[in-house]
Amino acid sequence: MATVTVRKLDEEVVRDLRRSAAERGVSMEQEARDRLKHPLPLREPEKPEHSGKPKWHLKASLEEILAIGRRLPHVEFDQKEESDRLYDYLDDQT
Repeated sequence: MATVTVRKLDEEVVRDLRRSAAERGVSMEQEARDRLKHPLPLREPEKPEHSGKPKWHLKASLEEILAIGRRLPHVEFDQKEESDRLYDYLDDQT
């Protein structure tokens, strides 16, 4: 793996990197790696809802996630039947 050193970053860039890393629970270094691999779109934060803080789009938006789900093939799935089979299996194991 290669190493890159970046000097003289604006404080605003460092603050944003630190904030987004903390929100995701990763290090600033990992956040920088992820941003270099998958750059964020250039856009302003949404208006605050309840928390008073801006809501940044760090990853996929809800619409993007739903679009992925809509592209999946439709599969008939009876959740009750599957859970009954699972519990029957567990009962047989004890």
